[in-house]
Amino acid sequence: MLFPLVSSWREMRRWARCSALAVLAVPMLAGSTLAQQRLVLVDQDGSGPAGSNQMAMLALLNAPHVQVLGITMVSGNAWEPEEVQHTLRMLELTHHTDVPVVPGAIYPLVRDEAESRLQQSIYGTHPWYGAWGDLAQGTSRQPYHAPLVVPPLQEGSPTTQPLAEDAAHFLIRQVHAHPHQVTVYAAGPLTNIALALRLDPEFASLSQGLVVMGGSVLPQTTDPEFANNPRHEFNFWFDPEAAHIVLHAPWPRVDLTTVDISIKTQFTRDMLTQIASAHTPSAEYLAAYTGEFYYLWDELAAVAWLDPKIITREQLLYVDVDLTRGPGYGDTLTWTATSKPATGVQLVHVQQDLDTAAFYREFITLMQGR
Repeated sequence: MLFPLVSSWREMRRWARCSALAVLAVPMLAGSTLAQQRLVLVDQDGSGPAGSNQMAMLALLNAPHVQVLGITMVSGNAWEPEEVQHTLRMLELTHHTDVPVVPGAIYPLVRDEAESRLQQSIYGTHPWYGAWGDLAQGTSRQPYHAPLVVPPLQEGSPTTQPLAEDAAHFLIRQVHAHPHQVTVYAAGPLTNIALALRLDPEFASLSQGLVVMGGSVLPQTTDPEFANNPRHEFNFWFDPEAAHIVLHAPWPRVDLTTVDISIKTQFTRDMLTQIASAHTPSAEYLAAYTGEFYYLWDELAAVAWLDPKIITREQLLYVDVDLTRGPGYGDTLTWTATSKPATGVQLVHVQQDLDTAAFYREFITLMQGR
């Protein structure tokens, strides 16, 4: 599923340039409409139904003047085969079936379950292990199943099919077809993005930028999950090597939504009531299946890209991930310009505070859309 359908990145470049010429050949009216839109590729660990992952995708799908070129799936909160099915079904129920869903990485680049169990026995547990739910020893918020198993879906099985292409090549193809126009929005582990970078060294520089939900710097909270492990964040932890590769790539700009700012938000039952009152397909989907009232992680990253004004404070930091096999494996590392190492770390816009009321207003409006 993950390996190249094209033999090399140079061949991919030739293919992408042909695709770009095809794009230019569409009627002028369509080209004019496209030029007015912001283009985004969504890379997501789409657990479901509803919940944070699906709501974040809906924010981008329902946003005016935004074209989602495709949704690539990666294991994280759940295993990728199940996520593909949840996301296809979400698109059906919310009337977005024109957007392709593309299968991606099932496993992290290096980290595996056996090593994680060993580290857990030495260094202790975390509250959340996502797809490796059984590592949480009975405290996980979701049942564990094997990676290739797709359990019955609460919302019903989709009738549509994913694209017959792997995520990394799809990402590369779209960026080459729309050079310097496409933002890559990555709200799960960064495995697919890292694979695309390894296949095509031009992938990052040909994008418009990267938006990431990931990392943790110094969250101010009494929540023990983060107060006791302030540099631990699940997306970076699940695939540290992928995050390391992505954070060293030459993106035109990187915006990072961390734990620090995400935990300043909260999805509430009152918000769901307001959303449900719209009776649109999106609102009815969320009203029927949302039972997750927690921090608005991925949704904040999406809405902040749509409207950067909701971010009221940020810090420019150089960011990396700890790859040493110890208690900090997968933890976030940060430096200022005066302290950064000579390892190719890149400057990142790390969001620190937001206009919470404005964010909630925009989020609810987007969830009521279409």
